[in-house]
Amino acid sequence: MKTVRVLIVDDHRLFRSGVRAELGPSIQVVGEAEDVETAVATIAELQPDVVLLDVHMPGGGGVEVLRRVLTAGAQVRFLALSVSDAAEDVIGVIRGGARGYVTKTISGAELTDAISRVADGDAVFSPRLAGFVLDAFASTEAPPIDPELDSLTQREREVLRLIARGYAYKEIAKELFISVKTVETHVSSVLRKLQLSNRHELSRWATARRLV
Repeated sequence: MKTVRVLIVDDHRLFRSGVRAELGPSIQVVGEAEDVETAVATIAELQPDVVLLDVHMPGGGGVEVLRRVLTAGAQVRFLALSVSDAAEDVIGVIRGGARGYVTKTISGAELTDAISRVADGDAVFSPRLAGFVLDAFASTEAPPIDPELDSLTQREREVLRLIARGYAYKEIAKELFISVKTVETHVSSVLRKLQLSNRHELSRWATARRLV
């Protein structure tokens, strides 16, 4: 059986350790990275077969890693692995050049299989997410541009989506593995950018754009 050389890119050390422990013997983890800068440098150094890529992390997220690595002409395949199952996250990284997108509810055996398939050139998606991609690429028209939504970072969108779902700040912090203070900072930034006054207005704004 062919051994696939993998780099794990995620900003949570415990999660990276957990992934290592769950992967099958056909996967060789050659390195790890926790942010965009480290990921780009490590990919260039190690030239893995597949990069297991988190969508949201410091320095611009998975889309920024894709942009910088693929622009440089690196021959490496990317499989996104994220807690987010939002359509815009899925479509964003696929448009950026990833070969697949799976969520963090995936089992170790399923992830091992997904990595091997991506290494062989297949496209791999968690079942519910495949529909997002098919819908997005079936249309010849580009999706309408929303300047307000585009002004938000990926992390700000994630916080906004959880607020719209009724999560308290403590629950958001737990869900995203960040502090309550960081959640408050993101909310303040979103309110400022969207020129809104409170979380209720944020919820209405997100619901109107089907971000919930």
